[in-house]
Amino acid sequence: MSSETRSDELLELLGEELVRQILAATSREPLSVKELSEECDVARSTIYRRVEDIVAHELLVERTQLEPDGSHHSVYDANVDHLTVDIDDGSISVSVEVRENASERFSRIWNDIRET
Repeated sequence: MSSETRSDELLELLGEELVRQILAATSREPLSVKELSEECDVARSTIYRRVEDIVAHELLVERTQLEPDGSHHSVYDANVDHLTVDIDDGSISVSVEVRENASERFSRIWNDIRET
């Protein structure tokens, strides 16, 4: 995918109020689809579709939350640290800086070492 196509897709995605609501809500704490549905006052099926798109663009990450009774479910956490929109020389580009926790950083470094 070209950077221009990615920028267009990100701008289109971020243009949706629901996407911005989901990102804002999950920036406070990881939330389940049920919690996002209640927070945004939108049907769960709609939240599932939007969350899938946001995860695909790496603006949101899915995590498994374990409950004290041994059950588990997915929660979603905003993965955006910083977004920049540049307009220069007749083009628009979007760059995204994502959050990287310690375990993800270790895995990335370990995979880089193994590939060399």
